[in-house]
Amino acid sequence: MSRLLAGKIAIVTGGAKGLGYGISRAMAKEGASLLITGRDGAATEKVASEIRDEFGTQAVGMSADMGVKEQVEAMVQRAVDEFGGLDILVNNASLLSDNVLLEHKTDEMLKRTLDIGVWGCWWGMRAALPHMKKRGGGSIINFHSIDAQTGAWLHSDYNINKMGIMGLTRSAAVEWGRFNIRCNAIAPTGLGQVFAQLVETVPGFLEQATANNPLKRAGDPEKDIGPVIVFLASEMSAFVTGEMINVDGGQNLPGYVSIPHNLDELEKASS
Repeated sequence: MSRLLAGKIAIVTGGAKGLGYGISRAMAKEGASLLITGRDGAATEKVASEIRDEFGTQAVGMSADMGVKEQVEAMVQRAVDEFGGLDILVNNASLLSDNVLLEHKTDEMLKRTLDIGVWGCWWGMRAALPHMKKRGGGSIINFHSIDAQTGAWLHSDYNINKMGIMGLTRSAAVEWGRFNIRCNAIAPTGLGQVFAQLVETVPGFLEQATANNPLKRAGDPEKDIGPVIVFLASEMSAFVTGEMINVDGGQNLPGYVSIPHNLDELEKASS
């Protein structure tokens, strides 16, 4: 049976850990040749090696900081040099700064978050454009967040970033449709790095976090989030662009309460 991404060349940023790891595996399983990037270069090559051995597909790891324009542009060129082109760009990399109140977020926190998010997507998409045009089209998949939808406490800089990414996603969908380049976003809720760490370290966190989730469970990066990326990357979604898909077991319906349990302590620290 033909694999959905056979013959396709893709970049997955932040593709060695958390949600990105599951996404990389899901795409490799469907036949994509992958450049997996992240700030931890050793981790990216380890995952690439695992993918080559397990799925028999081409995969290369590379260290790249999405907050540095030159590294983002080098990332795109590396994919083209390694595999001969570029069809799919998955902008998964992101950054959470310290969990502090909005009034205590620093300019540097906001700048770094925007550099890796909005600016990283901007640089990556623009670098990918000429190569996707040569291939007759492509698919760009960006990441939104339920945090931005609900204005989650302690994540103000992250929320600003995610809203900016949605503006970029829709603008690219409108303007680059003439090149047969589709641009969509997902808002996933799953066992990513931070979520998984909280599950391991905070007793009862998983039960509390999924209590008002209609499907009553946390998303698995490879089995739940990855297939939606595969759909958006493949010809199955050839007539889908400018969309934002919640991939969260329905969590966006009731939303979630993000008020910190230690709000009193956080406020005292500022007085």
